[in-house]
Amino acid sequence: MTSSKKTSSETRRTFGPVVLVGLAAAGLTAVAAAKTWAFPSGDDASAGHLAGATAVSSAGEVPLASALALVVLAAWGVLLVTRGRVRRVVAVVGLAAAAGVVATVVYGLRTLPAGIRDEYAAIGVPEVDVHFGGWLWAALIGSLLSVAALALAVRFAPSWPEMGSRYDAPGAAGSADRPEEPESNLDIWKALDEGRDPTE
Repeated sequence: MTSSKKTSSETRRTFGPVVLVGLAAAGLTAVAAAKTWAFPSGDDASAGHLAGATAVSSAGEVPLASALALVVLAAWGVLLVTRGRVRRVVAVVGLAAAAGVVATVVYGLRTLPAGIRDEYAAIGVPEVDVHFGGWLWAALIGSLLSVAALALAVRFAPSWPEMGSRYDAPGAAGSADRPEEPESNLDIWKALDEGRDPTE
């Protein structure tokens, strides 16, 4: 019995650190995923062409990563206000989205340079070098931390502290939990005799 209580207490202690790391990682991932990850660079002869090539200005972005990162961030918000099995399901969804961001970063590392070169070649700018910006690495770090935090959430979330029932939507509690309303004067007097307020 004592061992069970100790385990439960230790599990609850993971709530604060895991949630803080998870929220920070999700926020970092959401910001980084919305930025440009790869940039073209060339010699002085083509610099003017590169600067004016606005048609391919978004070639280094990965919109899917941004969408998945927002799912991860939303999952933490939902996870904090749900209970039990629902909380675990939300954590699993968030974990899948975080893993998806990791996959998009890996995919971007492999495909963005070629994609940017093709886009610039189409507008007559050959020999374009491509470099990765810091936002790609920030997205990778944030998504890996999100995967770790959400994996812990899947494991421990059902035993984490929950919001009190006072935060439930009106009418969420069953009618069996509410005292019956008095229907006659006799019911009112009986309620008063029992020490209950019939007007509640």
